Amino acid sequence: MDFGNSTDLDSARLQQSFERHAQPYRHDGLKVRVRHSRGAEFSGTCYYADACIYVNLGRQNVYPYRLGTHIARSQSNQTHWWRETYRLIIRDAYQLSLFVFLHEFYHYLVKAAGRNPRRKEAMCDRFATRVLVDHHRVRIVDAHNRNVPRENWDFQDLDRFVAAAPKAPTTLWDFTTTTTPRDIPVTILG
Repeated sequence: MDFGNSTDLDSARLQQSFERHAQPYRHDGLKVRVRHSRGAEFSGTCYYADACIYVNLGRQNVYPYRLGTHIARSQSNQTHWWRETYRLIIRDAYQLSLFVFLHEFYHYLVKAAGRNPRRKEAMCDRFATRVLVDHHRVRIVDAHNRNVPRENWDFQDLDRFVAAAPKAPTTLWDFTTTTTPRDIPVTILG
């Protein structure tokens, strides 16, 4: 990963977090830039042709931050579709930047898997949310500040959807290239 950070956040910590949670997918050709936004509280962009992700963070954000997401199931009646807004309680700028990176990274994976990248916002939010809940214990609450059960938002197989995206090579021991065995001299006494 070609990583750059122009914010006050620790670059090594950000890069390590991004690379850790991008596994098992390939990200060696990906360029990632973390910078301050020009007014928005946060934003992100993924440029497929350049394999570049921008993570933009607001300077004035107050933490804990209540991040509205599109992870709830869609509902409908005879004339309208809607989706409840569930909120993640983000503790700091590192978690917010990780969410934005993972959201954009899932867009990148969808394209790399040969799928249509349009209209995948809810899936991207779920991908990022899953990491924050599983690895950083982030809470998800509804409009009444009640905890949201996992089955209300984690209902898609996101990994299978991008299964065709290139995976990073594993670092297992290659037993086919071992040297030929050598004799060890042994003396038997008695």
